Parts: sequence; C-alpha cells; structure tokens
Amino acid sequence: MTTATKIEAILYLKGKPLSLSEIADYAGCDRRTAEQGIMELMDNYAHRDSALEVVETATGYSLQLRSDFHDLVQTLIPVELGTGALRTLAAIALNNPILQSDLIELRGSGVYQHVPELVELGFVRKRRDNDSRSYLLQVTPRFHQYFQIEQLPQTLEHRQPEEQLQLDLTVTEELKPAD
Repeated sequence: MTTATKIEAILYLKGKPLSLSEIADYAGCDRRTAEQGIMELMDNYAHRDSALEVVETATGYSLQLRSDFHDLVQTLIPVELGTGALRTLAAIALNNPILQSDLIELRGSGVYQHVPELVELGFVRKRRDNDSRSYLLQVTPRFHQYFQIEQLPQTLEHRQPEEQLQLDLTVTEELKPAD
C-alpha cells in the first residue's frame, strides 16, 4: 500500500478536513512524506473521471464531492428546516424582496439565526441595500425549484399585521418540500 493510498483511506474515513500534521500522524509518516502523498493523491484525482476530488481548504485537506455534483446532492438529500426558519423563509418569499430590518420587525430577532442558514442552503440571496444600512433579502431560483412554486400570492400594502402573520403561517404549511 502506497502512502497516497493510505492517505486516501484516512481522508475518506475521517470525513472532514485534516491538517498535514494530522495526516502524517494517522499515516505513521513524517510531514514531508505526507505532503508528497497528498500531492500524488491530488494529481491522481485531477486526472481521473471521478465524482471525488482532494482539495486543500482553510482547515486542511479533504476528500469531497466535486462542485459539479452539488445540484445532485441538493436533489437527493432533503433539506431539514425548523418551523422558525420556514416561517422566516415564507415571510421573505411573500415580501420578496424585503429589508432584513423589516423582516426583524415582522418576525423578531430569530431572523439573525435563520437568514444565514437560508443563505447557506441557497434559498435566499442577501446583499447590502444601497439606500439603508440593512441587507436586502430575496428568494432565489433554488427556492422556487426546491419547493416547486412558480409564483406566490402577492402581499397587499393595506393588510393588517395579523392578516400578514396568518398569510405567513398558511404559506409556511405550503412550503413543505415536494416528494
């Protein structure tokens, strides 16, 4: 068994980025040998027709799925969203686009935890608003694709907050992933 093969097994089994020192410790070799093994492994994967690749991240080296396959992952692995995050997503979708400051008034401070999660999952786009100190939030095409929603009901300016909240709750129920 070569050092590169051993390192491949280590990266696969650990399932997370490892530093060069950690790899050397697990492989039972010095850092230089581990580095050569990593370079060989990276070169091997670069020249293979494979769904996997070895990459260097900020926290170390990792064996991971190539970025070309992220859409497949999103399709095959369902997203788990809590009720609060779903309600926040519904409020963003219904008021698309909405300032984060307005969303906080509507939904409360939990928005600070929900928005980063929704951005990471690709359901919401967040960008600095030029006219205020807040962020502008809007749903992405991934939101429409994942929930199989072509168009959402438009909110009306004259709606009372209670009516808006009821609409948010109703749409939250509709935002269950399609099977």
